[in-house]
Amino acid sequence: MTASGLRKICLALPTHRECAATIAAVAAEAAYAIDRFGVEVVYLILDSTEPATFTRHAAAVGALPATANLTVLHLDEEAQHRFLSEVIARSDCPRPELIMDLMLPAAVSYGACTNRAFLIAAALGCDSVHRRDSDIEFQTHDGDPLFPVHHELTALGRPAAEVAAYVSEVDLDPLDLDKPVVTAGASYLGEMSVDIEEVKRSNPQAYHDIVSLWAAEGTSEEEKRELVAESFTGAGGEAFVRDHSVLCLVPPMRVDMGNISYHRVHEEVPLPPMAETIGSDYFLIHLVPDSRLPGVLHNRHVINRHTPERKTDAAFHPYHLRLTKFFLSMLYLHVIYRRLQEEGHRLLGPGYRIRADRVAAIVRESTGLDRAPNIRRLDRLERAYRTLGGRYAVFAERLGPLRDQLLAEAAQDMAEFALLIDAWAPLMAAAKAAGPSPLARRGAHRC
Repeated sequence: MTASGLRKICLALPTHRECAATIAAVAAEAAYAIDRFGVEVVYLILDSTEPATFTRHAAAVGALPATANLTVLHLDEEAQHRFLSEVIARSDCPRPELIMDLMLPAAVSYGACTNRAFLIAAALGCDSVHRRDSDIEFQTHDGDPLFPVHHELTALGRPAAEVAAYVSEVDLDPLDLDKPVVTAGASYLGEMSVDIEEVKRSNPQAYHDIVSLWAAEGTSEEEKRELVAESFTGAGGEAFVRDHSVLCLVPPMRVDMGNISYHRVHEEVPLPPMAETIGSDYFLIHLVPDSRLPGVLHNRHVINRHTPERKTDAAFHPYHLRLTKFFLSMLYLHVIYRRLQEEGHRLLGPGYRIRADRVAAIVRESTGLDRAPNIRRLDRLERAYRTLGGRYAVFAERLGPLRDQLLAEAAQDMAEFALLIDAWAPLMAAAKAAGPSPLARRGAHRC
């Protein structure tokens, strides 16, 4: 609660691309939250775009209507770095330079940008973080936008037994009803979350061969076909008719990081800070149900739109390298997720808080895995890309000299993730101690 007695939430929009329309749309969601739920909203825009685009975004922020109980915080990377510098120094964590690199890497990192939002939200006293993506739109129904925050604020932070009265269905073990609801989310409609529709259309076999690399070792061919059919498609063609929500252990494949919210758990365990890796921000989506913490799955799906720059030749190779690194990360993450499921409720300590030390130990153990499955993944990936020809074949040729580096990085990413988990509690404490002051200086645009 704030000094005024209002609950404060953080609506977070990380971006490294032009998204003036999304900035306005999410601001409308913030206004809805304030009007409907009587909360105070920090609308946090973490902007890693180049200067001209940042200036256009600042203009979009400046054009937003003034709204009581709404603070818009538009931060460039300089302002984010300044905040992190103070927090890391206060935390007294070992290897502060590495921690800075993991929190604000030079390369694109979906996990790191969301981790920055988690720390800033804590510094500002926010009770929950509500994450949106820069390439989404909101569905409408009878002319009104369908804001996910509606279901998020109905449920987050309340005991599951209390939330049961406000959802359409309850699919939760009675033993879990006294636990707090720590997440609420939905998925997306529209374009695939991973931009490989061109491959799916032109060569279904190559598409199968590529996407099935997501599967764990030992997965049967039938299970691979099911995985490929479900992957990256979101909610499919599901049309909104009326609100529907389920109190449950939220299935990871049914939600997306552009339509998710967290209470408390984001202060206990961060996301993997892997650079240039698609899907690096999905860890909590697995950890929450694996640890038997309740959530709400709803049907206010957002609409996914691929921005035009993704289709250019200049963006093609970096994008497919991120996809390659995603497949390599799964060698470790599949084992980690299986171990988390095995631990189950043992991952929770007093007050149903996640035992970060157990999670870090599981992540750290994975770094010793045999890399042979990833060598096979690279072999199959190169063959599939060569089959596709054109710029895909060129990518396969470029991939060859990078193989040893990519194999090493996949293991190193997990070691660094474990280190960040160890540092997370001191970083959170330092962020709360620092408060808003590091964000009130040059480089932060407020309104």
